[in-house]
Amino acid sequence: MKTAALLAALTVLFLFIGQLLGGRQGMIIAFAFALIMNFVSYWFSDKIVLRMYGAKEVSEAEAPSLVQLVRLNAQRAGLPMPRVYIIPSGSPNAFATGRNPQHAAVAVTEGILDLLTQDELEGVLAHELAHVQNRDILTSTIAATIAGAIAMIAHMAQWGAMFGGYGNRDDRNSGGGLIGILVMAIVAPLAAMLIQMAISRSREYAADAVGARTCGRPQSLANALRKLHTGTQRRPMQANPATAHMFIMNPLSGQSFASLFSTHPPVEERIARLEQLTYAR
Repeated sequence: MKTAALLAALTVLFLFIGQLLGGRQGMIIAFAFALIMNFVSYWFSDKIVLRMYGAKEVSEAEAPSLVQLVRLNAQRAGLPMPRVYIIPSGSPNAFATGRNPQHAAVAVTEGILDLLTQDELEGVLAHELAHVQNRDILTSTIAATIAGAIAMIAHMAQWGAMFGGYGNRDDRNSGGGLIGILVMAIVAPLAAMLIQMAISRSREYAADAVGARTCGRPQSLANALRKLHTGTQRRPMQANPATAHMFIMNPLSGQSFASLFSTHPPVEERIARLEQLTYAR
């Protein structure tokens, strides 16, 4: 239902922007573009995100400890074995993607492998597989694609404002115009941030709780979050803001402006909730 709502919102948004930028002709073009985006988002968004970060799929022979930990947590959660990727980045982070548990992938950075102990890494992997188990990996990946498309439209609107808008004069008079384009250039990125924040914050708490139960050590995940928070602040990732909500820790947290619109709940609150689970055991 979340995915269908996102796809419907994408279509409506593109139609509105098409009307704003190019009148009737713009709306027709936007509708065609929305259909293409819907198709691509559902079938290929995971591949797009993995390629965006240069993630390389690894086998058990190439990364035995990592693959074994993923398999152990997948078995505990009753999930099929996902594909495992390593991202060539020194910033410590991880995310899961895919359209369903049968086509899931878990990606970790080189930085997280260097930073965390085995127990802490197991907690992180359990968290990511909780996203797979909770069936929200498709929603988050499509949201990344939507946010990226909105950002692209915002750039188009900015160029349109510089060169007098899109469409013919009648179309601009009927609904486009310089003011409308300028408004869209400002509102579109904010809309993308709101989409990400609405989806990401609650699902992070849920994935923390499920992941902690899966690995059986809530404190290990809490310790991992504490290290990741410090690590990403010291070495923020060169990440696309449209995909920030997919990571276990906000990869842009080292940037003051991005932190104002964080797609993640406060790490202190996440740690406190995990420690409550520890005491309850």
